[in-house]
Amino acid sequence: MCVPKTRITTKGQVTVPKEVRERLGLRPGDELEFVEEGGVFQLGKRVDPAVFQKYRGYLKELAGRDSDDLVREMRGQ
Repeated sequence: MCVPKTRITTKGQVTVPKEVRERLGLRPGDELEFVEEGGVFQLGKRVDPAVFQKYRGYLKELAGRDSDDLVREMRGQ
């Protein structure tokens, strides 16, 4: 297995290898975050938790209903 690698430019910039971009689902404009754990940094795609806020309460009227019943209803069974 080939380990993707990159270099830092004199401006401190890096190019994320294509394989890594594809595996993380990165697109232009996405944000990355670095998380340090035990002296090792992990790189990940940053997902703003507020992005889902607009959906909060969207299915409120279905609360408490059995999911199997909902699927049968959607399938017309």
